[in-house]
Amino acid sequence: MISLRGLTKRYGDRVAVDDLSLELRPGAVTGFLGPNGAGKSTTMRLILGLDRPSAGTALVGGVPYHRIKDPLRTVGALLDARALHPGRSGRAHLLALARSNGIPRRRVDEVLEKVGMASAAGKRAGALSLGMSQRLGIAAALLGDPEVLLFDEPVNGLDPDGVRWVRGLMRSLAAEGRTVFVSSHLMSEMQLTADHLVVIGKGRLIMDAPLAEVIAGSSLTAVLVRTPHAGDLAVRLRAAGVRVDRLGENELEVTGAPVERVGDLAYEAGIRLHGLRTREASLEQAYQELTSDSVEYGAERAGA
Repeated sequence: MISLRGLTKRYGDRVAVDDLSLELRPGAVTGFLGPNGAGKSTTMRLILGLDRPSAGTALVGGVPYHRIKDPLRTVGALLDARALHPGRSGRAHLLALARSNGIPRRRVDEVLEKVGMASAAGKRAGALSLGMSQRLGIAAALLGDPEVLLFDEPVNGLDPDGVRWVRGLMRSLAAEGRTVFVSSHLMSEMQLTADHLVVIGKGRLIMDAPLAEVIAGSSLTAVLVRTPHAGDLAVRLRAAGVRVDRLGENELEVTGAPVERVGDLAYEAGIRLHGLRTREASLEQAYQELTSDSVEYGAERAGA
């Protein structure tokens, strides 16, 4: 488990991470979202002891990273896929990590096979594509068979098959009871991968909730109702404090109530329904609503 308590990082007058408190629990993929400059990479560096916090704590399994006796066996991380010696082969890179951490040589072959790099393990790191470098970085994160895993933009440079593979890997790792923390800008992929979301903006926590709750909270998530008695149902729903918009003679758009409540209210009023369904917002739409006031580096909209 990862625990952040009042975590803060300042660079001069700029606050990169601002009093961040949360817990990342095992058995779930937690997506880490935020605009450019929100403090996501800095937060991960603070967890891994690569930066020192200005205030607060970042604990892994109850202790700071620098106090972990066998760090690679406890935490695996991929922050920068290109952070490799360009002249070393992928296998040599992993062997060096294994030897320095007391990990058996056979584990190198296991992780190379797992990430699909066995046939390319002899290539120099400097000659690898970004996608292959990502796979090698993931292999390094898995090398110590750790219980906690951090990935910063792990699908950059991967083709669709590679993206699908990473998605399956993250979910399988969480299913094994591991803590999986993944930062990404690909909302569609995060919607398919994450169980829980942490959203930050300008270094501050905006949302810490299950994925379904984040999407349900969007103003674009609504219940669509089709009934020959749309006017009567609209009156009944508004009396119950639910927002209703008329889409057509027999159609209503309802926000602020789940589909079950809308159905129950219609039943209690004796109103026959011809259609009742939820129209979910996408994660991208929900995310844009959440972070609309936190975008530090924005471009002019087309046509503005």
